[in-house]
Amino acid sequence: MATTTAIILFTLMILVLTCAWRILNWVWLKPKKLEKLLREQGLKGNSYRLLVGDAKDLLKMRKEATSKPMSLSDDIVPRVFTYIQHSVAKYGKNSFMWFGPVPRVNISDPELIKDVLNKNYDFPKPQSNPLVKLLAYGLVSLEGEQWSKHRKIINPAFHLEKLKIMLPIFFKSCDDLIRKWDIMLSSDGTCEMDVWPFLQSLASDVISRTAFGSSYEEGKRIFQLQTEQAELTKKVIANVYIPGWRFVPTTTHRRMKEIARDIKASLTDMINKREIALKAGESTKDDLLGILLESNHKEKEEHGNNKNVGMNLDDVIEECKLFYFAGQETTSVLLVWTMVLLSRYPDWQARAREEVIQVFGNKKPDFDGLSHLKIVTMILYEVLRLYPPVIMLGRSVNEDVKLGSLTLPAGVEISLPIVLVHHDCELWGDDAKVFNPGRFSEGVLKATNGRNSFFPFGGGPRICIGQIFSMLEAKMAITLILQHFSFELSPSYAHAPNAVITLQPQYGAHIILRKVEEL
Repeated sequence: MATTTAIILFTLMILVLTCAWRILNWVWLKPKKLEKLLREQGLKGNSYRLLVGDAKDLLKMRKEATSKPMSLSDDIVPRVFTYIQHSVAKYGKNSFMWFGPVPRVNISDPELIKDVLNKNYDFPKPQSNPLVKLLAYGLVSLEGEQWSKHRKIINPAFHLEKLKIMLPIFFKSCDDLIRKWDIMLSSDGTCEMDVWPFLQSLASDVISRTAFGSSYEEGKRIFQLQTEQAELTKKVIANVYIPGWRFVPTTTHRRMKEIARDIKASLTDMINKREIALKAGESTKDDLLGILLESNHKEKEEHGNNKNVGMNLDDVIEECKLFYFAGQETTSVLLVWTMVLLSRYPDWQARAREEVIQVFGNKKPDFDGLSHLKIVTMILYEVLRLYPPVIMLGRSVNEDVKLGSLTLPAGVEISLPIVLVHHDCELWGDDAKVFNPGRFSEGVLKATNGRNSFFPFGGGPRICIGQIFSMLEAKMAITLILQHFSFELSPSYAHAPNAVITLQPQYGAHIILRKVEEL
């Protein structure tokens, strides 16, 4: 008996010591070792502080920066990238910061950025807080073979020919918005409003219709839940990740899991109905879900319905959630900053309208016409440069890897600061912080001098699969808005770009619309 007790106590002691060693290694020994390796290569940054790293200072500076609007300027880096700008100014472009016990190396050299984005297997995406995965854990989060498999199956949904078929859906949603705004005009043909919620609803409407077709209303309900989930996710992201904390049943955690269950139940029902129709030989619908299911069905058939091939139900559900989140967020922020900038630069607004009228008159925009809108395209590129939807990309280093002259040890992360690179005077010239669409008059390659200094949709093999979808939708929306309205900033507009998940206007976008005289 005594021997058994001794063995149990000894085993428990070993477990406790093992646990203690792992915690010590996680919170102190490993971070200090990584810090030493980074400093030996000439990289500079703050000394590691137990567990929190730079997170406390980062949150404090961010809170201070976002406590009030900024001046009406496109030099937004001090507001949206406060701490990273501070770190780079203090330690140089190739410096590092601490996100908890993990050092994150800032990479601003276009050639090194290109290297990181092209070598997606060497530089995978960092592991996110498991709660964040409740929002969407599709293509954007997957790695290795799983990512390759999903990308192959989803690709057909974003082929240009499929997007052309969806163009009437883009038009319908945009036209509905124009009609809403028309009704809101006063007797003198003007109206002051916050266009931000309208543009969010537009992007949500478009993705609801293009993703789910006839199940559009159910799609909208799912997307309302996803919007709430995104807000809760923002709260989670703001905190330092502590392993195991997700199991604590806080109000936020419980609601996030409840929403995830509700969305899953609705999507499961919708997908099962489509699968039954597909197996019965019914024709596939030309919406994203229909195309995805057909592509998945073909992939399975080609491999004799092997269980390891294609996507299972959970995979399809996650991709549907991602359709909404990525499609709605990216396009709505592109549109809102385009309206804000064209309000501030009426000469460019006039040039864009003149081009739209020249190409379409007051007729319905078509694909060929949208493809020939050079000035509108230049404007959209410049908006994406100054106000990229995502201001930073993160990557992991899981094994020691060479990057330029650096040897990055396993365990560090990499930060590709999009907004910092897009505003860099050394790369873009003295007017880097000024709205000048003319820089894109001869295309992106000429504007960047062939360097990888413009990457609003990422790059390499993992470049955003929906970028053409988003640009096409934005062109349709801006074209119709320019055909019907002129617009300027309201005196109540407060300039406050705010980077949460995407770069949004913190206090909305208050604009005065004026009806354009019919041709």
